[in-house]
Amino acid sequence: MGILEKIAEIEREISRTQKNKATEYHLGLLKAKLAKYRAQLLEPSKSAGAKGEGFDVMKSGDARVALIGFPSVGKSTFLSLMTSTESEAASYEFTTLTCIPGVIEYKGANIQLLDLPGIIEGAAQGKGRGRQVIAVARTADVVIMMLDATKGDVQRELLEKELESVGIRLNRFKPNIYFKAKKGGGLSFNSTVPVTHCSEKLVQLILHEYKIFNAEVLFREDCTPDEFIDVIVGNRVYMPCLYVYNKVDQISIEEVDRLARQPNSVVISCGMKLNLDYLLEQLWEYLALICLYTKKRGERPDFSDPIIMRKGATVEHVCHRIHRTLASQFKYALVWGTSTKYSPQRVGLTHVMEHEDVIQIVKK
Repeated sequence: MGILEKIAEIEREISRTQKNKATEYHLGLLKAKLAKYRAQLLEPSKSAGAKGEGFDVMKSGDARVALIGFPSVGKSTFLSLMTSTESEAASYEFTTLTCIPGVIEYKGANIQLLDLPGIIEGAAQGKGRGRQVIAVARTADVVIMMLDATKGDVQRELLEKELESVGIRLNRFKPNIYFKAKKGGGLSFNSTVPVTHCSEKLVQLILHEYKIFNAEVLFREDCTPDEFIDVIVGNRVYMPCLYVYNKVDQISIEEVDRLARQPNSVVISCGMKLNLDYLLEQLWEYLALICLYTKKRGERPDFSDPIIMRKGATVEHVCHRIHRTLASQFKYALVWGTSTKYSPQRVGLTHVMEHEDVIQIVKK
Protein backbone atom coordinates (compact mmCIF):
# COMPACT_ATOMS: atom_id res chain seq x y z
CA MET A 1 0.00 0.00 0.00
CA GLY A 2 1.53 3.29 -1.15
CA ILE A 3 1.57 6.53 0.85
CA LEU A 4 -1.20 8.05 -1.28
CA GLU A 5 -3.51 5.06 -0.60
CA LYS A 6 -2.72 5.28 3.13
CA ILE A 7 -3.57 9.01 3.17
CA ALA A 8 -6.83 8.38 1.29
CA GLU A 9 -7.72 5.56 3.71
CA ILE A 10 -7.12 7.79 6.79
CA GLU A 11 -9.11 10.65 5.27
CA ARG A 12 -12.04 8.28 4.64
CA GLU A 13 -11.76 6.99 8.22
CA ILE A 14 -11.81 10.57 9.61
CA SER A 15 -14.89 11.49 7.55
CA ARG A 16 -16.66 8.30 8.72
CA THR A 17 -15.93 8.83 12.42
CA GLN A 18 -18.41 10.80 14.49
CA LYS A 19 -16.93 13.73 16.40
CA ASN A 20 -17.70 13.36 20.10
CA LYS A 21 -15.98 12.94 23.45
CA ALA A 22 -15.50 9.20 23.03
CA THR A 23 -13.76 9.40 19.64
CA GLU A 24 -11.45 12.39 20.22
CA TYR A 25 -8.40 10.20 21.00
CA HIS A 26 -9.01 8.08 17.91
CA LEU A 27 -9.36 11.19 15.73
CA GLY A 28 -6.25 12.76 17.28
CA LEU A 29 -4.21 9.66 16.42
CA LEU A 30 -5.56 9.57 12.87
CA LYS A 31 -4.68 13.25 12.37
CA ALA A 32 -1.14 12.63 13.66
CA LYS A 33 -0.73 9.70 11.23
CA LEU A 34 -2.10 11.81 8.39
CA ALA A 35 0.38 14.64 9.10
CA LYS A 36 3.22 12.09 9.22
CA TYR A 37 2.34 10.52 5.86
CA ARG A 38 1.90 13.95 4.25
CA ALA A 39 5.36 14.94 5.49
CA GLN A 40 6.81 11.76 3.90
CA LEU A 41 5.04 12.62 0.67
CA LEU A 42 6.65 16.07 0.54
CA GLU A 43 10.18 14.77 1.07
CA PRO A 44 12.02 14.44 -2.24
CA SER A 45 12.60 10.89 -3.36
CA LYS A 46 16.11 9.50 -2.76
CA SER A 47 16.61 8.41 -6.37
CA ALA A 48 17.56 11.52 -8.29
CA GLY A 49 15.50 11.75 -11.46
CA ALA A 50 16.34 13.74 -14.56
CA LYS A 51 17.07 17.37 -13.70
CA GLY A 52 14.14 19.53 -14.84
CA GLU A 53 14.08 23.23 -15.59
CA GLY A 54 14.65 25.40 -12.48
CA PHE A 55 11.48 26.84 -11.03
CA ASP A 56 12.39 29.18 -8.19
CA VAL A 57 13.28 32.79 -8.92
CA MET A 58 15.93 34.78 -7.08
CA LYS A 59 14.45 37.01 -4.36
CA SER A 60 14.65 40.69 -5.18
CA GLY A 61 12.99 43.92 -4.06
CA ASP A 62 11.60 44.70 -0.61
CA ALA A 63 8.94 41.98 -0.45
CA ARG A 64 7.73 38.96 -2.37
CA VAL A 65 4.13 38.18 -3.36
CA ALA A 66 3.04 34.90 -4.96
CA LEU A 67 0.02 34.62 -7.26
CA ILE A 68 -1.75 31.30 -6.77
CA GLY A 69 -4.91 30.10 -8.46
CA PHE A 70 -6.53 27.62 -10.80
CA PRO A 71 -5.73 27.83 -14.52
CA SER A 72 -7.46 30.65 -16.46
CA VAL A 73 -8.49 32.90 -13.57
CA GLY A 74 -6.50 35.91 -14.80
CA LYS A 75 -3.13 35.65 -13.00
CA SER A 76 -1.04 36.49 -16.08
CA THR A 77 -3.37 39.36 -17.07
CA PHE A 78 -3.05 40.75 -13.53
CA LEU A 79 0.78 40.52 -13.69
CA SER A 80 0.85 42.31 -17.06
CA LEU A 81 -1.44 45.08 -15.74
CA MET A 82 0.41 45.66 -12.46
CA THR A 83 4.01 45.38 -13.69
CA SER A 84 5.98 46.19 -16.81
CA THR A 85 6.51 42.44 -17.38
CA GLU A 86 4.42 40.82 -20.09
CA SER A 87 3.16 37.35 -19.15
CA GLU A 88 1.53 35.44 -21.97
CA ALA A 89 -2.24 35.37 -21.45
CA ALA A 90 -4.74 33.38 -23.52
CA SER A 91 -8.23 31.94 -23.16
CA TYR A 92 -6.99 28.35 -22.73
CA GLU A 93 -5.72 26.69 -19.54
CA PHE A 94 -2.01 26.29 -18.62
CA THR A 95 -0.80 29.24 -20.73
CA THR A 96 1.87 29.87 -18.06
CA LEU A 97 4.16 26.85 -17.61
CA THR A 98 6.93 28.30 -15.45
CA CYS A 99 7.39 31.00 -12.79
CA ILE A 100 7.34 34.53 -14.24
CA PRO A 101 8.52 37.39 -11.98
CA GLY A 102 7.48 41.03 -12.23
CA VAL A 103 8.01 44.12 -10.04
CA ILE A 104 5.28 46.42 -8.70
CA GLU A 105 6.58 49.90 -7.83
CA TYR A 106 4.35 51.34 -5.11
CA LYS A 107 5.06 54.09 -2.53
CA GLY A 108 8.76 53.85 -3.31
CA ALA A 109 8.92 50.10 -2.65
CA ASN A 110 9.77 47.40 -5.16
CA ILE A 111 7.44 44.44 -4.59
CA GLN A 112 8.33 41.25 -6.47
CA LEU A 113 5.22 39.59 -7.91
CA LEU A 114 5.48 35.95 -9.03
CA ASP A 115 3.06 34.60 -11.61
CA LEU A 116 2.94 30.85 -10.92
CA PRO A 117 1.39 28.17 -13.16
CA GLY A 118 -2.22 27.21 -12.38
CA ILE A 119 -2.78 24.71 -9.59
CA ILE A 120 -5.11 21.77 -10.17
CA GLU A 121 -6.82 19.53 -7.65
CA GLY A 122 -4.30 17.06 -6.25
CA ALA A 123 -1.39 19.48 -6.65
CA ALA A 124 -0.10 18.60 -3.17
CA GLN A 125 0.47 15.04 -4.42
CA GLY A 126 2.53 16.41 -7.31
CA LYS A 127 -0.06 16.69 -10.10
CA GLY A 128 0.64 19.34 -12.74
CA ARG A 129 3.96 20.54 -11.23
CA GLY A 130 1.90 21.37 -8.15
CA ARG A 131 4.67 20.68 -5.66
CA GLN A 132 7.10 23.11 -7.27
CA VAL A 133 4.39 25.80 -7.41
CA ILE A 134 3.57 25.36 -3.73
CA ALA A 135 7.28 25.26 -2.77
CA VAL A 136 7.79 28.69 -4.37
CA ALA A 137 4.67 29.99 -2.59
CA ARG A 138 6.20 28.99 0.77
CA THR A 139 9.01 31.52 0.24
CA ALA A 140 6.65 34.47 -0.32
CA ASP A 141 5.70 37.13 2.25
CA VAL A 142 2.06 37.27 1.13
CA VAL A 143 -0.04 34.97 -1.05
CA ILE A 144 -2.57 36.46 -3.45
CA MET A 145 -5.14 33.78 -4.20
CA MET A 146 -6.74 34.58 -7.56
CA LEU A 147 -10.27 33.22 -7.80
CA ASP A 148 -12.89 33.26 -10.53
CA ALA A 149 -15.89 35.19 -9.17
CA THR A 150 -18.23 33.26 -11.50
CA LYS A 151 -17.33 29.95 -9.80
CA GLY A 152 -18.42 30.99 -6.27
CA ASP A 153 -16.49 29.66 -3.27
CA VAL A 154 -15.61 26.21 -4.70
CA GLN A 155 -12.14 27.23 -5.91
CA ARG A 156 -11.28 28.91 -2.61
CA GLU A 157 -12.10 25.81 -0.56
CA LEU A 158 -10.13 23.49 -2.88
CA LEU A 159 -7.04 25.74 -2.90
CA GLU A 160 -7.12 26.19 0.88
CA LYS A 161 -7.25 22.41 1.25
CA GLU A 162 -4.26 21.93 -1.09
CA LEU A 163 -2.15 24.54 0.73
CA GLU A 164 -3.22 23.23 4.14
CA SER A 165 -2.04 19.72 3.26
CA VAL A 166 1.51 20.96 2.47
CA GLY A 167 1.87 22.95 5.67
CA ILE A 168 0.93 26.48 4.56
CA ARG A 169 -1.43 28.09 7.08
CA LEU A 170 -3.24 31.13 5.69
CA ASN A 171 -4.19 34.15 7.83
CA ARG A 172 -3.37 32.29 11.04
CA PHE A 173 -0.78 32.83 13.75
CA LYS A 174 1.60 30.26 15.16
CA PRO A 175 -0.05 28.40 18.08
CA ASN A 176 1.21 29.64 21.44
CA ILE A 177 2.50 26.27 22.65
CA TYR A 178 5.94 25.69 24.19
CA PHE A 179 7.26 22.28 23.14
CA LYS A 180 10.69 20.80 23.82
CA ALA A 181 11.77 17.16 23.37
CA LYS A 182 14.04 15.93 26.18
CA LYS A 183 16.40 13.01 26.83
CA GLY A 184 14.47 11.59 29.81
CA GLY A 185 11.96 12.31 32.54
CA GLY A 186 8.73 11.37 30.75
CA LEU A 187 6.05 13.85 29.68
CA SER A 188 5.57 17.12 31.55
CA PHE A 189 2.21 18.64 30.54
CA ASN A 190 1.03 22.06 31.78
CA SER A 191 -1.34 24.79 30.65
CA THR A 192 -1.79 28.43 31.64
CA VAL A 193 -5.39 28.49 30.33
CA PRO A 194 -8.27 25.99 30.58
CA VAL A 195 -7.71 23.49 27.73
CA THR A 196 -10.91 22.10 26.15
CA HIS A 197 -9.65 20.45 22.92
CA CYS A 198 -6.55 18.58 24.11
CA SER A 199 -6.12 16.45 27.23
CA GLU A 200 -2.84 15.11 28.62
CA LYS A 201 -3.70 11.61 27.38
CA LEU A 202 -4.34 12.84 23.83
CA VAL A 203 -1.08 14.85 23.82
CA GLN A 204 0.77 11.72 24.97
CA LEU A 205 -0.82 9.57 22.23
CA ILE A 206 0.09 12.11 19.52
CA LEU A 207 3.70 12.33 20.80
CA HIS A 208 3.96 8.51 20.87
CA GLU A 209 2.93 8.46 17.21
CA TYR A 210 6.05 10.59 16.52
CA LYS A 211 8.21 8.30 18.74
CA ILE A 212 8.62 11.08 21.33
CA PHE A 213 8.35 9.76 24.88
CA ASN A 214 10.11 12.51 26.90
CA ALA A 215 9.02 16.09 26.38
CA GLU A 216 7.95 19.32 28.00
CA VAL A 217 4.63 20.75 26.76
CA LEU A 218 3.07 24.04 27.88
CA PHE A 219 -0.21 25.28 26.37
CA ARG A 220 -0.45 29.07 26.60
CA GLU A 221 -3.73 29.11 24.64
CA ASP A 222 -6.58 26.69 23.98
CA CYS A 223 -5.37 24.85 20.86
CA THR A 224 -6.80 21.97 18.82
CA PRO A 225 -4.95 18.64 18.20
CA ASP A 226 -4.21 19.84 14.63
CA GLU A 227 -2.41 22.94 15.93
CA PHE A 228 -0.44 20.83 18.42
CA ILE A 229 0.67 18.52 15.57
CA ASP A 230 1.82 21.63 13.63
CA VAL A 231 4.02 22.61 16.60
CA ILE A 232 5.59 19.11 16.79
CA VAL A 233 6.29 18.93 13.05
CA GLY A 234 7.68 22.48 13.17
CA ASN A 235 7.95 23.15 9.41
CA ARG A 236 4.65 24.99 8.99
CA VAL A 237 4.57 28.40 7.31
CA TYR A 238 2.10 30.99 8.61
CA MET A 239 1.44 33.69 6.07
CA PRO A 240 -1.14 36.36 5.27
CA CYS A 241 -3.34 35.69 2.24
CA LEU A 242 -5.47 38.05 0.18
CA TYR A 243 -8.39 36.45 -1.67
CA VAL A 244 -8.84 38.29 -4.97
CA TYR A 245 -12.03 37.61 -6.94
CA ASN A 246 -11.45 38.42 -10.62
CA LYS A 247 -14.07 38.74 -13.41
CA VAL A 248 -16.63 40.54 -11.20
CA ASP A 249 -18.01 42.24 -14.33
CA GLN A 250 -19.65 38.90 -15.23
CA ILE A 251 -21.75 38.47 -12.04
CA SER A 252 -24.64 40.30 -10.36
CA ILE A 253 -24.05 43.32 -8.10
CA GLU A 254 -25.53 41.41 -5.11
CA GLU A 255 -22.94 38.64 -5.55
CA VAL A 256 -20.13 41.25 -5.86
CA ASP A 257 -21.35 42.83 -2.61
CA ARG A 258 -21.40 39.43 -0.87
CA LEU A 259 -17.85 38.55 -2.00
CA ALA A 260 -16.44 42.00 -1.14
CA ARG A 261 -17.78 41.77 2.43
CA GLN A 262 -15.98 38.48 3.17
CA PRO A 263 -12.87 38.79 5.37
CA ASN A 264 -9.49 39.22 3.58
CA SER A 265 -11.26 39.54 0.21
CA VAL A 266 -11.01 42.05 -2.64
CA VAL A 267 -13.10 42.07 -5.84
CA ILE A 268 -11.45 43.20 -9.10
CA SER A 269 -11.82 42.97 -12.84
CA CYS A 270 -8.61 42.75 -14.87
CA GLY A 271 -10.54 43.01 -18.16
CA MET A 272 -12.19 46.33 -17.20
CA LYS A 273 -9.37 47.47 -14.81
CA LEU A 274 -11.74 47.84 -11.85
CA ASN A 275 -10.63 48.27 -8.20
CA LEU A 276 -6.92 47.59 -8.86
CA ASP A 277 -5.81 50.65 -6.84
CA TYR A 278 -7.71 49.42 -3.75
CA LEU A 279 -6.05 46.00 -4.16
CA LEU A 280 -2.62 47.67 -4.07
CA GLU A 281 -3.56 49.54 -0.88
CA GLN A 282 -4.67 46.28 0.77
CA LEU A 283 -1.49 44.52 -0.39
CA TRP A 284 0.61 47.27 1.22
CA GLU A 285 -1.28 46.74 4.51
CA TYR A 286 -0.79 42.97 4.39
CA LEU A 287 2.93 43.29 3.66
CA ALA A 288 3.25 45.60 6.71
CA LEU A 289 5.88 47.80 5.04
CA ILE A 290 6.85 51.33 6.09
CA CYS A 291 8.77 54.11 4.26
CA LEU A 292 11.47 56.00 6.14
CA TYR A 293 13.38 59.05 4.90
CA THR A 294 16.91 60.04 5.82
CA LYS A 295 18.19 63.54 6.52
CA LYS A 296 21.72 64.94 6.56
CA ARG A 297 22.67 67.59 9.10
CA GLY A 298 21.68 71.09 7.99
CA GLU A 299 19.96 69.82 4.81
CA ARG A 300 16.39 69.05 3.82
CA PRO A 301 15.19 65.40 4.05
CA ASP A 302 15.75 63.23 0.97
CA PHE A 303 12.20 62.28 -0.07
CA SER A 304 13.31 60.85 -3.42
CA ASP A 305 14.96 57.70 -2.04
CA PRO A 306 13.01 56.13 0.88
CA ILE A 307 14.27 53.21 3.01
CA ILE A 308 11.66 50.42 3.04
CA MET A 309 11.41 48.52 6.32
CA ARG A 310 8.95 46.17 8.06
CA LYS A 311 6.49 47.45 10.67
CA GLY A 312 8.07 47.37 14.12
CA ALA A 313 11.56 48.21 12.79
CA THR A 314 13.78 50.03 15.28
CA VAL A 315 16.52 52.65 14.77
CA GLU A 316 19.05 49.78 15.02
CA HIS A 317 17.45 48.04 12.02
CA VAL A 318 17.67 51.31 10.06
CA CYS A 319 21.39 51.61 10.94
CA HIS A 320 22.05 48.05 9.69
CA ARG A 321 20.16 48.80 6.47
CA ILE A 322 22.25 51.92 5.76
CA HIS A 323 25.63 50.33 6.65
CA ARG A 324 26.64 47.39 8.79
CA THR A 325 29.19 49.37 10.86
CA LEU A 326 26.85 52.30 11.57
CA ALA A 327 25.23 50.75 14.67
CA SER A 328 28.61 50.38 16.43
CA GLN A 329 29.45 54.07 15.81
CA PHE A 330 25.92 55.27 16.71
CA LYS A 331 25.63 58.12 19.27
CA TYR A 332 21.97 59.18 18.96
CA ALA A 333 19.33 59.87 16.30
CA LEU A 334 16.88 62.70 15.71
CA VAL A 335 13.45 61.59 14.49
CA TRP A 336 10.61 63.63 13.03
CA GLY A 337 7.19 62.00 12.53
CA THR A 338 4.32 60.13 14.17
CA SER A 339 6.50 57.82 16.30
CA THR A 340 7.73 60.73 18.44
CA LYS A 341 6.10 62.84 21.17
CA TYR A 342 7.57 66.01 19.67
CA SER A 343 9.64 66.77 16.55
CA PRO A 344 12.56 66.34 16.43
CA GLN A 345 12.98 63.86 19.29
CA ARG A 346 16.38 62.54 20.33
CA VAL A 347 16.16 58.73 20.47
CA GLY A 348 18.31 55.65 20.99
CA LEU A 349 18.72 52.37 19.10
CA THR A 350 15.55 50.78 20.56
CA HIS A 351 13.11 53.45 19.30
CA VAL A 352 10.42 51.94 17.04
CA MET A 353 9.92 53.77 13.74
CA GLU A 354 6.60 54.44 11.99
CA HIS A 355 5.51 55.06 8.39
CA GLU A 356 7.00 58.19 6.74
CA ASP A 357 9.27 59.12 9.69
CA VAL A 358 12.38 61.21 8.96
CA ILE A 359 15.62 60.15 10.69
CA GLN A 360 18.96 61.86 11.17
CA ILE A 361 21.71 59.69 12.67
CA VAL A 362 24.56 61.25 14.67
CA LYS A 363 27.78 59.22 14.98
CA LYS A 364 30.30 59.21 17.85
